[in-house]
Amino acid sequence: MKIFIKIHKTYRNVVALCDVELIGKKFEEGKRQLYLRENFYKGKEVELDEAIKILKKQSIEDATFNIVGENSIKAAIKADIINKTSIDKIKNIPFTLVLI
Repeated sequence: MKIFIKIHKTYRNVVALCDVELIGKKFEEGKRQLYLRENFYKGKEVELDEAIKILKKQSIEDATFNIVGENSIKAAIKADIINKTSIDKIKNIPFTLVLI
C-alpha cells in the first residue's frame, strides 16, 4: 500500500495524504469536486506503517490534515486522527479534512 504524504510548512503544518494511484485525477459529483493536484499531494511515497507514524507525530504538532483515498483513510483511522463518521465520498473516493 503506497501513499503520498506531503507536509506543507505554514504557521500550522498542513499534511496532505493521498493514495498513489489517485494523484493527478479529478472527481466530480454535482457541485462537489476533488482535484488531486500533484503540487499539493505528491510528496514522499511511504508504506502504511510509516504514514501512521508521521500522522501521529503531526497530530501532536497541531497540524491540519487533508486525506484522500482508501489506504490514506485507513492510515488516518489507525493513527487515531479520524473515525469512520468523519469520512465523505465523491464518486466513491473517500476523503476527509481535519482541523485539530
